[in-house]
Amino acid sequence: MHNYKELNVWKKSVDLAVKVYQETSSFPSDEKYGMTSQIRRCSVSISSNIAEGSGRSTDKDFNLFLGYSYGSSCELETQLIVSNRVGLLGDDKFKGLNNDIQEIQKMLFSLRNSLK
Repeated sequence: MHNYKELNVWKKSVDLAVKVYQETSSFPSDEKYGMTSQIRRCSVSISSNIAEGSGRSTDKDFNLFLGYSYGSSCELETQLIVSNRVGLLGDDKFKGLNNDIQEIQKMLFSLRNSLK
């Protein structure tokens, strides 16, 4: 078992989820149950899957959940691209969040490789 609270990738993904909540708070209210909800859910899913996987009994299981986290990061990246393109998220905010996502993706990739 791994202590997820000590993993830098978990810490950074929690920070990302907080940033996502802050940035999406300015989205229009008619997006509350659409893009805002979807973006927030998948941003929280990244750190949640790291935490859940760390509690599994084998590295193989942990690796599986890290894969889910990676998938959620790709989903988040796609939704932020759409949000940027339709004008819900400004270029600077998008670039900042996207840089965070790419850093987390690299960390997840490295952690997954270390478990093989």
